[in-house]
Amino acid sequence: MMMAAAEITQRERMPVRICASAEAAIAEAADAVERLIRERAAAGRATVLGLATGSTPVGLYRELVRRHREEGLSFARVVTFNLDEYHGLGGAHPESYRRFMQEQLFDHVDIAAENTHVPDGRAPRDKVFAACRAYEEAIRAAGGIDIQILGIGRTGHIGFNEPGSGPDCRTRLVTLDSLTRRDAARDFLGEENVPRHAVTMGIGTILEARRIFLLAWSEAKAGVLARAVAERPAEAVPASFLQGHRDCVFLLDPAAAGQLTRVRHPWLVGPVAWDAALTRRAVLWLARKTGKALLKLVDEDYAENGMADLLTAHGSAYHLNIAVFNETQHTITGWPGGKPDADDSHRPERALPYPKRVLVLAPEPMDDVYCMGGTLHRLANQGHAVTVACLTSGNLAVPDTDLRRAIELLGEAAAGRGAGPEHAHAADLQRQLETKGAFGEDSRDIRRLKALIRRGEARASSRLLGVDVSGVRFLDLPFYEAGRYRRFRTGEDDAAAVAALLAEIRPHQVFATGFGHDPLSVPALCFTVLHEALERHRDADWLCACNIWLYRGPGAEWEPQEVDMAVPLSPDEFENKLHGIYQHQTQRSQSPSPEKNGSGNTWNLASKLNRAAARTYDGLGLAEYEAIECFRRWRFQMSAS
Repeated sequence: MMMAAAEITQRERMPVRICASAEAAIAEAADAVERLIRERAAAGRATVLGLATGSTPVGLYRELVRRHREEGLSFARVVTFNLDEYHGLGGAHPESYRRFMQEQLFDHVDIAAENTHVPDGRAPRDKVFAACRAYEEAIRAAGGIDIQILGIGRTGHIGFNEPGSGPDCRTRLVTLDSLTRRDAARDFLGEENVPRHAVTMGIGTILEARRIFLLAWSEAKAGVLARAVAERPAEAVPASFLQGHRDCVFLLDPAAAGQLTRVRHPWLVGPVAWDAALTRRAVLWLARKTGKALLKLVDEDYAENGMADLLTAHGSAYHLNIAVFNETQHTITGWPGGKPDADDSHRPERALPYPKRVLVLAPEPMDDVYCMGGTLHRLANQGHAVTVACLTSGNLAVPDTDLRRAIELLGEAAAGRGAGPEHAHAADLQRQLETKGAFGEDSRDIRRLKALIRRGEARASSRLLGVDVSGVRFLDLPFYEAGRYRRFRTGEDDAAAVAALLAEIRPHQVFATGFGHDPLSVPALCFTVLHEALERHRDADWLCACNIWLYRGPGAEWEPQEVDMAVPLSPDEFENKLHGIYQHQTQRSQSPSPEKNGSGNTWNLASKLNRAAARTYDGLGLAEYEAIECFRRWRFQMSAS
């Protein structure tokens, strides 16, 4: 087992590189792949690559395609073996991994079809074992895998080796974990359509690769990555068995590395330079670890938890506790748009101007109310001009069952007026729905109707929250309308649409999400589009006076040390928010995002998160509230010209 030697990595049981960004990590992996391909080709030998699917490696495949097209990287002597495939799906299915690989890589480079291998998802149940043995034999016949590319699932799985898989398991048929199936629900247009079984390379097969790169992005992966890196290998976290590999490295973006001890608690691995942000983080961590309110921490608590030097710098626990208590208390405000005619020296948002022009950006309809419905209600009731912009239509997340109900309603309404164009249109939609089946691509007409359903839900929700319906916009960004989950590509038209909205509103406040999310997720893509749109207004006077607040996104909440504004909700306000979420009926059993934590319906999940945030503040010795919505200030930094 390889042990990290550096002081800061002393709690990590294998090599981990934290790259500046996902793009930097992708470049490092692509360099290694290109180097080997060129070296082997010059020697007249083949390169054998093990490939993964899902959103994580898409950036790598796009970079390899770019190098093929622009730099002459040839795949003529490359042989590939994919990790896995859903059992029961043929290669033509839109969510099969064979089709995924064709669309993301194989169709765009000069690789021979016979050199690409994906497990056979259509093998009959009684022949799967033989097909798996044949797959292993094909890998051996090719000379073994030279470089294996991996992602990691939120259960800690690599390939489809779910918890319970050990280092000796080989290619086989597996039953998918319920969390894994929920994460794939949107890809399959509903969890009920996600296959329950898959064929996957075993951990033992993966460990035989000569070199392994595990890629991971986003905060959603941070917790399980920390376990895989720092805990002893165990079947509960299958990726932890990679610790035993002779040449394996984890390439992470900063968000995915966020739970590593050297990042999250650096004072536990060595001396640190204490600044205000790190001090606040450490003291809040100490309070939560000891279960004490901030003002009850004593010198011994600091000394026993590796923070004696911090205590020395501040003189005593008494003074340090008060400083952090006051700083945390000042994040709490019932006036998220600023309180007019009030001293705002200790408030998170300035008092003037009043009223403010507020722009709330929702990557998909419901993201806004799910994460900040109470704050929306406050902003509207306190007299601010609130615009809610649903950046994408969200039509991909509407189950066919809800669409069928809408078509039947259209048909019955039209029938009441006699046969006519409306009745014919409803009948045509019904035919389109039946023709496509459970797994087919939605037609343009079907996607349009699904988008209208979500618009109606968004308007109903906004009314409950007191937001003027005329202030609800639907941008239907082109990248979403032209794509599918995990396969989106943003373009010029997307940034232009958001830039035009910014120019029209000239907001004093923007509320957005997507920071730290998986780069191919809808929130992250929308955040990238926002950044590009802001770039176009870099010289605008309104931008200098605009505060940008980030909400974490569906399924998660900011940690207390990350919170710059905490908006408390009374029981009535919180109940109103939940009613607002409930208006999004098509999402009642859908994952609020591909990065969702937990299970259950959307309003219960929101309830748990907001109440948990309130309990955290209460536990720190601050006021006790029913629920809290949290925000983080983001300072827009322009790219170099």
